Amino acid sequence: MVLKCSPIQLAHSVLLTLGIIWLTPVWAAQEIRVGAAHFPPYTVRPERGADTGLLSKLLNALNQLQSDYRFVLVPSSIPRRVRDFERGRVDMMMFENPAWGWQELSYTAVDMGLEDAEVFVARQNPDRAQRYFDDLSGKRLALFSGYHYAFAGFNSAPKFLTNTFSATLTYSHESNLLMVLRGRADIALMTRSNLIDIQRYDPKVKSQIMVSERVDQVYRHYALLRLDAPIKSQEFAQMLNNLRDSGQLRAIFGPYQIDVVAM
Repeated sequence: MVLKCSPIQLAHSVLLTLGIIWLTPVWAAQEIRVGAAHFPPYTVRPERGADTGLLSKLLNALNQLQSDYRFVLVPSSIPRRVRDFERGRVDMMMFENPAWGWQELSYTAVDMGLEDAEVFVARQNPDRAQRYFDDLSGKRLALFSGYHYAFAGFNSAPKFLTNTFSATLTYSHESNLLMVLRGRADIALMTRSNLIDIQRYDPKVKSQIMVSERVDQVYRHYALLRLDAPIKSQEFAQMLNNLRDSGQLRAIFGPYQIDVVAM
């Protein structure tokens, strides 16, 4: 049996089909997977699914800036992030530095124009002055496991740090600071931005600690892109420039004394 359609029914069917085509996007935003390892205040426990760090704020700004790409956060960890990048689980890592264990991999680096620093922190003592930080020998250090420190020649191997510097390694700046305050460690190495963040939430800490004028390192942040990443380095650099020119980078990072500098 052959079903027949009236001209009106046929026209209605054609218009409905065209309407569906017109309502369907011609293209969808390309997803860019950004690795997120716990690195406060940049990334805060991303594995819990409710990251409140600076990386999330930056990704939101990037997504609002344009519609060609959608930047999404993919939880990783400090020890695992290089392997995740190498295996293609993520397309990009931000707030990195080529000297931090990336020497054997192929990638494109984009200067983010952001600078932070690592400082020494000790418990406040009337008899202590800045010279206390001049010599680290014989002092118990509290360090973040997996971090690359200038005083240690950027060697992050746990055995080297524990044997050479009597270091205790943790995965928390807060724990390292508590070790200093409770007398279980003499000096903690802390990211300046993270120390500022802790003091904002617990102001009494400021009167209990002495922060070094000596800086272990000033580090420049880079974004590392896989060679086959969906986005090109030039495109991403231009996005960062747009956020810098609009003042959004300074609004995100300025409160943590992370310097927004020329690329």
